[in-house]
Amino acid sequence: MAVSDEIQRVMPMPKDRKFGQLLKYPEAVLLTNATNPDHRGEVDDKYQYSCETKDCKLHGWISFDPPIGFWVITASNEFHSAGPFKQELTSHVGPTSLVMFHSTHYAGKVVAMRFAKREPWKKVFGPYFVYLNSVSAREDPRALWAKAKRQMVEEARKWPYHFPASKDFPKRHERGLVKGALLVSDRYVNETLMPASSAWIGLASPGKAGSWQTESKGYQFWAHSDHRGRFRIKSIREGNYSLYAWVPGFIGDYKYDLNLTITPGCKIDLGLLVYKPPRNGPTLWEIGVPDRTASEFFLPEPNPKLSNRLFQHDNINKFRQYGLWERYMDLYPEHDLVYTIGVSNYQKDWFFAQVPRMIRNMTHHRATWQVIFFLEHVHQEGTYTLQLALASATLSELQVRFNNPDLRSRPRFTTKLIGRDNAIARHGIHGLYWLFTVQVHGSWLHHGNNTLFLTQSRDSSPFQGIMYDYIRFEEPRGAD
Repeated sequence: MAVSDEIQRVMPMPKDRKFGQLLKYPEAVLLTNATNPDHRGEVDDKYQYSCETKDCKLHGWISFDPPIGFWVITASNEFHSAGPFKQELTSHVGPTSLVMFHSTHYAGKVVAMRFAKREPWKKVFGPYFVYLNSVSAREDPRALWAKAKRQMVEEARKWPYHFPASKDFPKRHERGLVKGALLVSDRYVNETLMPASSAWIGLASPGKAGSWQTESKGYQFWAHSDHRGRFRIKSIREGNYSLYAWVPGFIGDYKYDLNLTITPGCKIDLGLLVYKPPRNGPTLWEIGVPDRTASEFFLPEPNPKLSNRLFQHDNINKFRQYGLWERYMDLYPEHDLVYTIGVSNYQKDWFFAQVPRMIRNMTHHRATWQVIFFLEHVHQEGTYTLQLALASATLSELQVRFNNPDLRSRPRFTTKLIGRDNAIARHGIHGLYWLFTVQVHGSWLHHGNNTLFLTQSRDSSPFQGIMYDYIRFEEPRGAD
């Protein structure tokens, strides 16, 4: 099986899973008596081989005897649900190769399509390209992957395909183009406008900022900006759209003020656009990197009895190992995580997921993390700001308290019950993105050490929890 340059392996047989040991999440199986001795003692789970739709352009299988490749090539993601970061299944034991038209994986029912009574709707999924290739018996069969990658580039160049006869599949000349440049305005980072380098900028159905990540009924068209923030979105179907963006290194979502109407052959130049990310004051401290994932935080080694050797030496995909959430209890058997600003290092001291901690009677207990920070001066009448960006949430409630360890007291802020993306159990490093801005009155703080208590209060399942993207504490506006 081959999904990417890194994720390639000889796979177990279907009967290996049938006679293996089922683990805590249904799709995960410990291969106790595998046909291939190299697989014995490994965990296999189809979710370990999922990927973001922006990267899922090629996956399939290699046969060594005879040396033949079978590949699914996706030349465009315009028809996929919920944007370029939606994660989907690819290939798994069977051998099976999947083409996922639509699913709620790594997002939850919020991305499910809903229709009013008698609402008309149609959408073209595909075309997909099924590609077979071969090499001579003298060549390494792994060369089939390289050849398939070249074919993938060729298919993307051909998009939109010319051969579909349906009027519902517009040809190249019947589509439009949008271009421009996106800049970022944040005077606490730079007094001048900054190019939105490596931003993701796209068109999707009209909605609110960020609504693209749950939109499934329409088409989406995305581009990656260059180092100057310039973007060019091509081959856009006729219709009405909103233009959205998010910029690595900055929190929040951008949305262009006006909707865009795409007509056949149109070329729209939006010129310079400016995004003002959420910000109320200068940064006092921060944890993490605003990139919509938890990948920069501490990822533990897997339980050696529950690992997949494919990921043992792959730091990029280490999060795909089974059961990493259980390692939290190994690291914090008696007390929850405590992080001290200016002393702790988020790459080593901030666990990638805030999950319930199992206690002695094998029940789960809500986790409260502490962030200790020092304030030289406190603006007692001012309003501080806590920016909480989450990379994932599964049936969770995040409660915020300052300098008050009593969890029976009313929190200063609560997200209430949020999320069903299930990214923790399904080996994802993110699900859906959430951003909460918490107003913090100066009277809640004091000179010297302060403690922020972050409680994930739902604890009926080990898979309930959140992954943080980024936390920032801001001084009152004008205090600088």
